[in-house]
Amino acid sequence: MPVSARPDVERARALVLEYGWNATAYQILNPGIELWFSKAGDAVVGFVLHSRTLVVGGAPVCALSRLDDVAKEFVDHAHSMGRHVCYFGAGDRLDTRYANDPGWSRVLLGAQPVWDPRQWTSAITRRASLRAQFNRARNKGVTVSEWDSATAENHPALRQCLLEWLETRHLPPLHFMVEPETLSNLRDRRVFVAERGGRTVAFTILSPVPARSGWLVEQIVRGRNAPNGTAELLIDSAMRAIAASGATYATLGLSPLSDRAEIPRMHQPFWLQFVLKWVRLHGSRFYNFRGLEAFKAKFNPESWEPIFAIGEGRNFSPRDLYAIAGAFSGGAPLRLIARALAKAARQELTSLFRAGIP
Repeated sequence: MPVSARPDVERARALVLEYGWNATAYQILNPGIELWFSKAGDAVVGFVLHSRTLVVGGAPVCALSRLDDVAKEFVDHAHSMGRHVCYFGAGDRLDTRYANDPGWSRVLLGAQPVWDPRQWTSAITRRASLRAQFNRARNKGVTVSEWDSATAENHPALRQCLLEWLETRHLPPLHFMVEPETLSNLRDRRVFVAERGGRTVAFTILSPVPARSGWLVEQIVRGRNAPNGTAELLIDSAMRAIAASGATYATLGLSPLSDRAEIPRMHQPFWLQFVLKWVRLHGSRFYNFRGLEAFKAKFNPESWEPIFAIGEGRNFSPRDLYAIAGAFSGGAPLRLIARALAKAARQELTSLFRAGIP
């Protein structure tokens, strides 16, 4: 049965469309996410189980007045099964609930840039370099149009573009909150496609953030024939379109390790400081943290929202970090690293042979 046709997903979708406030709320409907519903049936939590930890995507989806009760009910449910809870990608609402609770700890994951799409034009006109990118793509014959979901869903040209994009990634496909398989369920989403000479070269998918009258740019996918400036032109077209339809909130999603959100300095365990410092120094071989942040920043965000991981216990534990890594890897994190190293080696060898080096 397709994921979108499952009764539990339909039930969760109705709640997300009514109460979804976190930018990632709609993503709990993606493949591989388990769903828990409150006894009253008025709330849903999307999570992945790893290392006896329920790693929650974002926060409970419910009315704000019910957040405290629903969060407690979910934690009690986890404890009844001998499980631990860790929230990944929690925003201000959940952080406010747990910030001063000695039974919980939190770490800053990064920040996400936000805009009021109605102010988009004034935001980008301050960047001549950005306008140059738009023109560069247009001069190469790139045009952008919105496809209706029925046309875009499982479209072969979009799937080919996705395949080409995944082949350029240093890491194998990740899951959980960065699930690449969204083309099979585009209902409620908006899809903008870049074409050149009648050929699809890139696309972007936006997911709704209903309780904020907004949208999350969930994916920006570039095929191998996308000219420079194509991604920028896609974002510009999408922002103008959602502004025209009355949206008041938009985000490009989490920039991991970004410190652009203005929050008081947070205490973090020494071991975690060491891990994060190592990732900043060496993780760029597999994931370009600084490049992603710089790309989002050049669109002149109105603000940056802090995004947290919140775990049980006075101090954030290695178990929480390992569980989060397992949720994204879809299994053992060390296996993902091994696969990433093998893929990197293959890419290096391919580059050498293409350069004519034996």
